[in-house]
Amino acid sequence: MAATRTILVAVAVMTVLSTASAAVYNVGEPGGAWDLSTNYGTWASSRNFQTNDQIVFKYSPQAHDVLEVSKADYDSCSTASPVTTLNSGNDVVTLTATGTRYFICGFPGHCAGGMKVKIDVMPGSSSSSPAPASGPSASNTAPPTLVSAATNVEAMGFGLVVLLAVAGLMA
Repeated sequence: MAATRTILVAVAVMTVLSTASAAVYNVGEPGGAWDLSTNYGTWASSRNFQTNDQIVFKYSPQAHDVLEVSKADYDSCSTASPVTTLNSGNDVVTLTATGTRYFICGFPGHCAGGMKVKIDVMPGSSSSSPAPASGPSASNTAPPTLVSAATNVEAMGFGLVVLLAVAGLMA
């Protein structure tokens, strides 16, 4: 019985730690946000994005939004056919697959003014996800996973509740 409890505690701890191991990047940090004052090429090139990391776009929804777009639309700053449109002002995007993701601001002139970021996602230490095919209609590209900050906190909280419950069983 004690061995079973020890195993349950170990599994709970590993679950909590694996959830906590993914990095969270606020786009434009440390001083900026999703706005016209940040050099996003420099910002992104100084980070090592891996699968399961999250990027957070913080901005005023009255002044900006976030569009995930194809490489061609990123290069031309076209807002005609976004893959995803985000506009909450606190958007969390989980990087679920390796490959390159492209984000721009859809407000007129903002992308051309520098509000665009290219995120190159590398495999995590325990990931074996294949790189997605290029192009917006690629069939093996995983759809973007959007997670609210509240969902992430709830998941972490659930792991802690499980850990505390298991520890309580041992008492």
